[in-house]
Amino acid sequence: MPDTSVRIGGLQMRNPVLLASGVVGYGPEYEDLIDYETAGAIVTKTVTPEPRAGNAPPRLAETPGGLLNAIGLENVGLERFLADKLPETARLPLPVVASVAGRDPGEFSELAEALDARGEIAAVELNISCPNIERPRNPVWADPGAVSEIVSAARSATGKTLILKLSPNTSDILSVAEAGERAGTDALTVANTLPGMRIDLEARRPSLANTTGGLSGRALLPVNLALVWKVAGHVSVPVIGSGGVSTAADALEYLIAGACAVQVGTALFADPEAPAKMAEGIALYMERNGIETMEELVGLAREERTVCTGTA
Repeated sequence: MPDTSVRIGGLQMRNPVLLASGVVGYGPEYEDLIDYETAGAIVTKTVTPEPRAGNAPPRLAETPGGLLNAIGLENVGLERFLADKLPETARLPLPVVASVAGRDPGEFSELAEALDARGEIAAVELNISCPNIERPRNPVWADPGAVSEIVSAARSATGKTLILKLSPNTSDILSVAEAGERAGTDALTVANTLPGMRIDLEARRPSLANTTGGLSGRALLPVNLALVWKVAGHVSVPVIGSGGVSTAADALEYLIAGACAVQVGTALFADPEAPAKMAEGIALYMERNGIETMEELVGLAREERTVCTGTA
């Protein structure tokens, strides 16, 4: 069988399928549903310096082609994450990527420094793009200067692999991506959710208590795939595709467009075996087409091939 392993900095994965942040909590909650040995890595629920209760319910709403969520970064906070959650996550048979979010560069630095000492963590994903907590004007995710400060602060605090999670909700994602690269990120996740809403016709009110939420699922795939194509052609760090990945074919589109790996999220709610099916489907496609390594597969649709740093 082909070699589907991928290495992005210090993150070594058996295959390019990551479990996206927030979908499986800290991991152990879904042990009875998901075979973690079939995925490449797990990205934990986003951690903040202090515990967060998140937004008021209802916080989820179905929509054609996807799902709206307005969880609001509910989490146990850094102290409990390190003491209680991380040891349990580390028991799982796959690498751990810790997702973190702060209100300013200082908090991102605090989080990165605290995680730097933990050998259980292979990489840190900087979540600058959650649409449910950001200020409505001048959001951080659309400000290259603010992004540069955050990445620089985290970079100075840790030697671990840094992954910057971008938002699709900006008119100039390339400037943000380039700012993150210059500031020292090792990879980019492209991209988070788009803002959306539904109306409850019986209550005549928004379906979500937060009014709007982040749109994920199949409806997001063509949007974020186009962004992966743009970003992968303008940066020299690896890109991880995210948004609407539900099947092996979806994952392959991202990979052939230039992503070195993909994150699967909403699809897990419908099919906990989705990561296993994706990994198997990618391998079968490679075997069928005489492709032996991920390095040969990534960016096949491009005239100038993208390179995944350290791809096995």
